[in-house]
Amino acid sequence: MNVKFAKRAAVIVGATTLGAVLVAGTAQADPTEFRELNGAGSDTTQDVMNGLGKVIVDPNNTPAHLLIASYDAVNPTTGVAHECIVVRSGHACITRPNGSGEGIAALKSDIASGLGNLDFARSSSGVTDASDASLTWIPFAKDAVTLAKSATSTLPANVTTQQLQRAYNCQNETTGAALPAGTFPTINGVTVHPLVPQSGSGTRKFWASKLGFSATSLPGCVSDVAKDGSQVEEHDGGALQRTVAADGSEDVMPFSIAQWIAQSNSATTLVRDRRHGAVLESVDGTAPTVSGALNTAFPINREVYNVVATSRLSEADIKLAFVGSTSKVCSNSTTITTFGFGTVTDCGATTLTGKS
Repeated sequence: MNVKFAKRAAVIVGATTLGAVLVAGTAQADPTEFRELNGAGSDTTQDVMNGLGKVIVDPNNTPAHLLIASYDAVNPTTGVAHECIVVRSGHACITRPNGSGEGIAALKSDIASGLGNLDFARSSSGVTDASDASLTWIPFAKDAVTLAKSATSTLPANVTTQQLQRAYNCQNETTGAALPAGTFPTINGVTVHPLVPQSGSGTRKFWASKLGFSATSLPGCVSDVAKDGSQVEEHDGGALQRTVAADGSEDVMPFSIAQWIAQSNSATTLVRDRRHGAVLESVDGTAPTVSGALNTAFPINREVYNVVATSRLSEADIKLAFVGSTSKVCSNSTTITTFGFGTVTDCGATTLTGKS
């Protein structure tokens, strides 16, 4: 079990530079104190885990009153990725994991080194490698993913699964034939540039698995770089830059419906609104939201997870926070739905194991 640390401190940004202390309660942000359970990874679930971190109390009040410290995928103020952050008192800084894949990789590295910086990884995708059971994916909520377009898009309000599959596999919309190299697909006759988030993103992995393309070797018409050369970040509509009027085509990208809801309710959730006007598509006639909440009947849906070392499942703090339907995470269903997610009947289950 990890040693308890009594010293409280602010998050430190950079290898040697003390970062500014973030004001708790004014926005979703990294914790301003050291807590017992540290996690990082998925952009999709960072905000709901921040919310849960604010309401789940550490029963022995050590090293802080709250139990869970969840660190955003990128700097919550500047959006900078991969800076160095200190998550445990007296420890060296670690590179901030950006996305599910990096979060799980960082957790595995931490376990192997015995440094004790990370206790869980946030993941919006399931097991890839089940060759051993060293890690356990513990489900806690339901999300769904749909296509997002810009506010000025000329696309219809509904697309079909087949249209999505053909667009992201660089195929002719009508015939399904492979498009010539260097050309882009159409949806309802509109030329589109299919975008995906950065490598290591759980949403990228999930979207690829649902539409039948490789998340690691992207089809020629699919990119994780926006028109302006910037990296496409998960659930950030700023990447939707092309317009038919200016470019003769437009951008499309996958977007977590739960994230879109949380961002749209930023006055309540305190989540930074990164939609930049992004509009969600219905798929096969099913709307992404119902009365402002996630439509749990949406066809492209998934569970989201907190990943822990299987060997630690019986530890008191891990068990209290994550394991079983009466765990503190599962018991806070109101917080989960406030941040746009749905509840799941297997919340807290420990049956899904793997290596990565």
